[in-house]
Amino acid sequence: MLNVNHLSFSYGDKTTLSDITFEAAEGTRIAVLGPNGAGKSTLFRCILGLLPRFKGEIRIDGKNIQSMRQAELAHYAAYIPQSTAPVFDYTVLEMVLMGTTGQLGPFSCPGKGQKEQAREALQSLGIDSLAQRSFSKISGGERQLALIARAMVQGAKLLIMDEPTANLDFGNQQRVLERMELLAREGYTVLFSTHDPDHALSCADGVLVLREGRMLACGAAEAVLTAKLLTELYGVEVSLEASQTDPSRRICVPLRK
Repeated sequence: MLNVNHLSFSYGDKTTLSDITFEAAEGTRIAVLGPNGAGKSTLFRCILGLLPRFKGEIRIDGKNIQSMRQAELAHYAAYIPQSTAPVFDYTVLEMVLMGTTGQLGPFSCPGKGQKEQAREALQSLGIDSLAQRSFSKISGGERQLALIARAMVQGAKLLIMDEPTANLDFGNQQRVLERMELLAREGYTVLFSTHDPDHALSCADGVLVLREGRMLACGAAEAVLTAKLLTELYGVEVSLEASQTDPSRRICVPLRK
């Protein structure tokens, strides 16, 4: 569904991405892993058409995004930011309805059809009871699910998620990660950034590893994420151990000197 070929991008004389190539098939979860400054956010902005002057090629469903207007691209890719409280006191339903603006004219308001879409998205995520609650007064995990609902009503099948578990407690992290798995089963392609190798190991079908704008590795998470690579990536010596609760799954364990 998503094909990125030899992507490079520079801010003036500073190269931020250099020769990035990977693909994400329909119904898969791809983790983008790397330390701060690795180029994860720049990669997402290029895919979303926010940094159009890149070198290389990005295709979604076979279509070159550089030939698309922003409104057209919004039908293919949706961005889900980290959960934050808005300045204005919108309800959860109003926040989700913002995802339907691409269906409306410049002076139109969401109608019955858009409101039904928004309620169905909330229901599918198990948070329809929050529809009339203030978005700023629900939990961080609930806000993240509401932002996912907003992306769903946008109609895009590629979901780009910027550190979806950042600032969430353990329980809310697990709820969001479980929802990402269900979305992939429903045919969505989920591209998400993370700082946690364990999330990539447990929740991703594939992983793209970036450092200083360059691709260190790309492929199946179980094959790519080795103790040697993670030690090199983060500068902290680690080992990969079998989980006590699920021996088939590995977890990242820092080694003490």
